[in-house]
Amino acid sequence: MKIFVYNYKDDEKDFFDKISKECNCELKFSYDYPSLENAELARGFEGLSIYVTDMNADLLQKFYDMGVRYITTRSIGVNHFDLEKARELGLKIGNVAYAPSTVANYAIMLMLMCCRRAKYIMQSSSNQDFSLEGKRGIEMSGKTIGIIGTGKIGKTVLRHLMGFECRLIAYDVYQSEDVKEYAEYVDLETLFRESDIISIHAPATKESYHLIDEKAIGMMKDGVIIINAARGDLVDTEALINNIENGKIGAAGLDVIENEYGLYYNDLAPKVIKNRDLAILKSFPNVIVTPHTAFYTAEAINEMIENAIRGCCLFAEGKKNPFEVI
Repeated sequence: MKIFVYNYKDDEKDFFDKISKECNCELKFSYDYPSLENAELARGFEGLSIYVTDMNADLLQKFYDMGVRYITTRSIGVNHFDLEKARELGLKIGNVAYAPSTVANYAIMLMLMCCRRAKYIMQSSSNQDFSLEGKRGIEMSGKTIGIIGTGKIGKTVLRHLMGFECRLIAYDVYQSEDVKEYAEYVDLETLFRESDIISIHAPATKESYHLIDEKAIGMMKDGVIIINAARGDLVDTEALINNIENGKIGAAGLDVIENEYGLYYNDLAPKVIKNRDLAILKSFPNVIVTPHTAFYTAEAINEMIENAIRGCCLFAEGKKNPFEVI
């Protein structure tokens, strides 16, 4: 089978070499995001492997017209696909899975960094400002931490937080009996009102769009810390910025932002970035912004690449793909 891989990175070569031999498939690569301009690179390929990028109706139609029938995304989320168009065309779409501790531990790292003002401390130290002014943090132990979304990642966050001696509360439409061992389920408004730190681990859907908005923030404690290592669309960026500026939000740790497509995973150092919200967020000393890298460990990448390539092969062979979306 022939599979074309977009969003390729040099340090992934060994992983792709290994799985291509195991699955006996031919791989070709592009460092770039898929687009209407470079879609011709995939002509003659049945399968496609991409990362988080805008797979809109026009692009899906283009790939279908060139013979692509199977697309796997090297991510858990699939909100970047026009799934309705994919169903119309009869395209098979698959995602992947990897150890939830990868993102869970990153989210906890962001919590700790926000509590201890790590960004400002590191920036000041790099300028040889070793004073204590403005660098006093807060203890995470003893705080109430609210987790929104208790799937595999949210559940792992809660389990790993048990050692920090925090009060743990959680919200999910579907409650898990396992989670009740670590946390108390509450309604969303209660979570907003009582949490010192809120960490989001919910999927991006029409229903969860701007889950954190002006109204939600208004219910929160003054000085609340918000962590988002899930999807940018879950947080209303305008409301977030406004409430960081007025002091309602004490700090934020953001591995994802709205409208990040085309920015992350590219070297844009010499360019003017067309995302004012990102520029504003990066300017705040109490906001940590990382480029959607919570997933990026050697262990997780190995799993993602293996599951994505194997998924395409399973589709082509007419076998059950455990990560089939449609």
